Amino acid sequence: MATLEIRDLHVSVADGAEDGKEILRGVDLTVKAGETHALMGPNGSGKSTLAYAVAGHPKYQVTSGTVTLDGEDVLAMSVDERARAGLFLAMQYPVEVPGVSVSNFLRSAITAVRGEAPKLRDFAKELKAAMDALSIDPAFAQRSLNEGFSGGEKKRHEILQLELLKPKIAVLDETDSGLDVDALKVVSEGVNRFGAAGETGTLLITHYTRILRYVKPDFVHVFSGGRVVAQGGPELADELESEGYEKYAKAGASA
Repeated sequence: MATLEIRDLHVSVADGAEDGKEILRGVDLTVKAGETHALMGPNGSGKSTLAYAVAGHPKYQVTSGTVTLDGEDVLAMSVDERARAGLFLAMQYPVEVPGVSVSNFLRSAITAVRGEAPKLRDFAKELKAAMDALSIDPAFAQRSLNEGFSGGEKKRHEILQLELLKPKIAVLDETDSGLDVDALKVVSEGVNRFGAAGETGTLLITHYTRILRYVKPDFVHVFSGGRVVAQGGPELADELESEGYEKYAKAGASA
């Protein structure tokens, strides 16, 4: 059973105007296969920093704590080693890569993760099935990666990667950002398909509850001041919908 364990994680900004500022201040979190976790909190609370630190973004420096995947030290791995080990990050703001088609990018990603290139015929079938499931036009595969994509197209492409790469643990950073209702439903269905087999775990980062109408979390964690300040079941999301984050913001500030 795949297990991502984060223990007492402290992370600082490693460059820019805020160089040295501590963003994460002792994060403890465990995500296991078969579980969907919602990490919720206001903007600026450190949610995305957690996602990027786990993925290995060079801007964020881990100053103490541990991150392990199935007992292996994630922090000792390079970014590509983390992906091959089974970690996946769906970014809030995917990068445009002009001149690289979606199809070529996805085949290269699959090759890197699986260790060998899929046969073109097999890849074409896989890609078509996954695109059909996400209601993506076949012509999309020949477009340059994220160039000129709408918000909904970027998010569908992130879930398309998820379905093709089949990671052990998926970290989805504000996947609901910028989606209309129809796109939100399609993306949510993709997230639910990913977790349905019970062999993978999902950490869904958001500050809105609307995606949780379609993706039902097993656990909800409230993030404030760079750490988890409360946790519970789906009912906690309902509380946040009605009462907001104010009392938890105070808890994060006083830690």
